[in-house]
Amino acid sequence: MTVSLLLSLMPMLLLGGALGFLGGLFGIGGGIIAIPLLASVYGMDQALAQGTALVMMVPNLLAAWWRYMRRNPVGLGVALRLAVVGTLTTYGAAQLAQGLDQHVLRLLFAGFLAVLAWGMIRPASSGGGGGRVRPALIPLVGLAGGGSMGLLGVGGGLVATPLLIRWFGLDQRAAQSLALALVLPCSAAALLSYARAGNVDWGIGAALGLGGMACVSAGVALAHAFPETVMRRLFAVMLAATSLAVLAGR
Repeated sequence: MTVSLLLSLMPMLLLGGALGFLGGLFGIGGGIIAIPLLASVYGMDQALAQGTALVMMVPNLLAAWWRYMRRNPVGLGVALRLAVVGTLTTYGAAQLAQGLDQHVLRLLFAGFLAVLAWGMIRPASSGGGGGRVRPALIPLVGLAGGGSMGLLGVGGGLVATPLLIRWFGLDQRAAQSLALALVLPCSAAALLSYARAGNVDWGIGAALGLGGMACVSAGVALAHAFPETVMRRLFAVMLAATSLAVLAGR
């Protein structure tokens, strides 16, 4: 690799590193940050930006999920059922999204994220949501996470994590581990679809992915160093910031 090529790729490597770190910390793919940047800074259309971001997201999600599973083992059967429901819902929602007003969808998504953020930051206790819903129904969270992925291309983990905490009483890190199991196959299926349509810039996507893979572990380690209450509040702040960013971008 020549020095000039390395310098030209450095911004992508650094951006990928930052997104990989955040992905490891919060159990998300980072697409909700990468997509608008690729569209506004690099002039990509929406489909190309989403496809390119997926090249980064898939390996980052895989690395983060593996590390979360080693630290927070969850039943593989539950994770598999959640992934299947989410993937099927993603496909159906993606078909539905073709005829819907994307501006209205993004406004609804931003409002939903704001409500979730308030619900997470409001409780005074540091415990989970009390497990008021039977664990056998956890795969139904895939309907919400997969719906977000299909309709908007992002947000599966952002939606699934707080629902797993509030409805099923999981702690923050276990919820993020399951959310990664949901989003990973959805993102892989989406990448295949975008690649077939030619809406992927593999060079930029690979640079983002390399940067992200270098920093995912640091984000996961920091997530497990923070107390549960701190992680929940940080996640709530991230949800609120994402909601504002979606509103500002549209």
